[in-house]
Amino acid sequence: MPIIAPSLLSANYLNLEADCNMLNESEADWYHLDVMDGSFVPNISFGPMLIEFFRKATKKVCDVHLMIVNPENYAEQFKNAGADNLTVHIETCNHLHRNIQQIKSLGMKAGVAVNPHTPVSGLSDVLHDIDLVCLMSVNPGFGGQKFIPQTLEKIKQLRKMIDDKGLNVLIEIDGGVTLDNAPSIIAAGADVLVAGNTVFKSADPTATIKKLKSL
Repeated sequence: MPIIAPSLLSANYLNLEADCNMLNESEADWYHLDVMDGSFVPNISFGPMLIEFFRKATKKVCDVHLMIVNPENYAEQFKNAGADNLTVHIETCNHLHRNIQQIKSLGMKAGVAVNPHTPVSGLSDVLHDIDLVCLMSVNPGFGGQKFIPQTLEKIKQLRKMIDDKGLNVLIEIDGGVTLDNAPSIIAAGADVLVAGNTVFKSADPTATIKKLKSL
């Protein structure tokens, strides 16, 4: 069964406690927390302070996705806030291996995110060192975008790379995941589904999570 990671970017920020309680009682596996700086992506979301509140609200995995420049300057803050997984973008890391080492040394699982235009071949030399790859299936920065179909081929390519090396690296898909396209995404080789609007904008978020989990 896939790991379901609802994105809190789409939650109701006037009633976060209710949304957190809903996720805690649902079959969701992770909290996916998108951090945006207004520089790497054209949007600003939240930082360590809010993640600290999320951490206090749940015992589930806090999967923190940094869409920011200079992520090495903030890794320790996100660890202290309660991040379990910390994902950085390959496009923002001049010394990616060093970034990964830093994350692991702080006791978090390390992820690398890849934008739609970035080939997965660039991950070949670090796959042995990471725990997950976050494939962006939309251009990062905003929720509610449509899934980019070419992502399915990237998932297949990455799945083959991981399997050929005999590694245990999760493939996470972030952006435009719906009940309609999720079966194809899983069939291509994905392990983790990040779902924002699909979950939080549905009439029954708990039932939607259950449907995604059962795929």
